[in-house]
Amino acid sequence: MKNIKNASSLEPSGVWENFTKILNTPNPTKHEDKIVKLIKEFGENLNLETIVDEVGNIIISKPASLGMENLKTVILQAHIDMVPQKNRDSVHDFDNDPISAYCKDGWVKAEGTTLGADNGIGVAAMMTILESDTICHGPIEALFTATEESGMIGARGLKKDTLTGTVMLNLDTEEEGALYVGCAGSVTSYIDYEYKEEKTSSNVQAFKISVTDLKGGHSGVDIHLERANANKIMNRILWSESKSTGLRISSIDGGGLRNAIPRESSAIITVPATDVEVFNRL
Repeated sequence: MKNIKNASSLEPSGVWENFTKILNTPNPTKHEDKIVKLIKEFGENLNLETIVDEVGNIIISKPASLGMENLKTVILQAHIDMVPQKNRDSVHDFDNDPISAYCKDGWVKAEGTTLGADNGIGVAAMMTILESDTICHGPIEALFTATEESGMIGARGLKKDTLTGTVMLNLDTEEEGALYVGCAGSVTSYIDYEYKEEKTSSNVQAFKISVTDLKGGHSGVDIHLERANANKIMNRILWSESKSTGLRISSIDGGGLRNAIPRESSAIITVPATDVEVFNRL
């Protein structure tokens, strides 16, 4: 295990050094002021045309290399926000704390939180291209979009004719060397259920049930991997045990974001004293 606060030992060094800047800059979705400031100052320090639009998108334009001015302008795009999910026992504050990352078995991981490589690594790659003085290229428009994880707000708010490029490379993907063409959609449901509360009897025993340490993942790109869903597991447990005992639910809480596969769930329940022995055997 190797902490990567100093990423100079990882290759390509430029990408990892810029990714480390992103790790050290809080950027949870809908709270992106710090990362907007970082990218804006990055572009300005390179003396590149840099603008921030009304919805928080940053556009940095880099002129073509000498002799390549006649090439088509290419738009590079990545989003600046991350899914802020953490383990229940983590005290991490996504609005203020840097992400603590480390290397293990050839992978970069985060300690108790999401890493933010979606889409921080794409942002880091774009930053590295913008600051390079050795990569030959045509005109570049680097588009850093805001609030992708919660409704594509940046992309939706980008005004017509802001960009001049006709070719765009989206740097938010899963497999190295793969080119994706497609679209995605989703439906969000809000369900209100009315129920009658019951006063807890004195002749019961309370239990806390927890489902923890699951792998989780993105509900869009990892959903086909058959990873366990903590909410589903919890409800299956409660449903199964309710058939044999007088189980009652006091509280249940699981998951955190609609686009993340729940990896933790907990419930506080009561069981009649006469059913405790049966409950403990299940």
